[in-house]
Amino acid sequence: MATRSHPRALVAGGAGFLGSHLCERLLERGSEVICVDNFQTGAADNVQHLLAHPGFSLLAHDVTTPLEAEVDCIFNLACPASPLHYREDPVQTVRTSVIGTLNLLELARRGNARILQASTSEVYGDPAEHPQQEGYHGNVNPIGPRACYDEGKRCAETLCFDYHRQHGLRTKVARIFNTYGPRMRPDDGRVVSNFIVQALRGQPLTLYGDGAQTRSFCYVDDLIEGLLGLMDSPDDFCGPVNLGNPAEFTVGELAEQVLRLTGSSSGIRYLPLPEDDPVRRQPDIGLARNTLGWTPATPLEDGLKRTIAYFNQVLR
Repeated sequence: MATRSHPRALVAGGAGFLGSHLCERLLERGSEVICVDNFQTGAADNVQHLLAHPGFSLLAHDVTTPLEAEVDCIFNLACPASPLHYREDPVQTVRTSVIGTLNLLELARRGNARILQASTSEVYGDPAEHPQQEGYHGNVNPIGPRACYDEGKRCAETLCFDYHRQHGLRTKVARIFNTYGPRMRPDDGRVVSNFIVQALRGQPLTLYGDGAQTRSFCYVDDLIEGLLGLMDSPDDFCGPVNLGNPAEFTVGELAEQVLRLTGSSSGIRYLPLPEDDPVRRQPDIGLARNTLGWTPATPLEDGLKRTIAYFNQVLR
């Protein structure tokens, strides 16, 4: 590979919610960035402001088809992450997680590049362990309606570790917990964007179950710093490592905060809990704290205010 004055990164899924923020931060750090997206859930508007940057390029491509590029590192964020979207075409979701990851691992192997796989807290399923540590093997229904995402990501992790063991590839696996912030889609289908959009539109907030189920919400800026810290970590540290905010809230508490911060008079509409929906979800981030020196810094209220301001602009 030719010597370059600046590291070159490929971000698969780079026009998505997380990917666009990651592209932005990599450019700020002086990297060249190749943003790859098939625009299934990503949006060109998310990276429109980056197109004039001399170190940025945008490639419309589906990672289930092999690609060629000379890069120093690869971030694989290519996969719909919302149940609403990944269940629209579950077979394609599995293909993206498995074949897409395989193609990017091969690209990394050919070019001796580092590769970071964006995995998910969904690999823990509806956990019997709380909070969840990386050594917990999970409680996943392999034939349920969420399995296309859960099992696809679990297989992607397997591929990463097998490429590391078999080929000596420098792989990193991040297990991302609930993340929110600007550039989420209004129709994303996840709880934070759902609540904010419904509150701003004066619609009842849709709450599944009794609202006692818990989640831990990480602001996007904090999550991106965790991904960068993991990619920069020593080659012998592959993870997996939990990246999320350990502050645990019930979904009912989140609804109350959103209503208060938006000043909305919307009510709450209760619907049955979806199949295999986790009852509790909270990361143990001891490994990330001790190994990467990473701890999220944004309180939920501050992050919600910034996200509400974003949706106020989008929904005008």
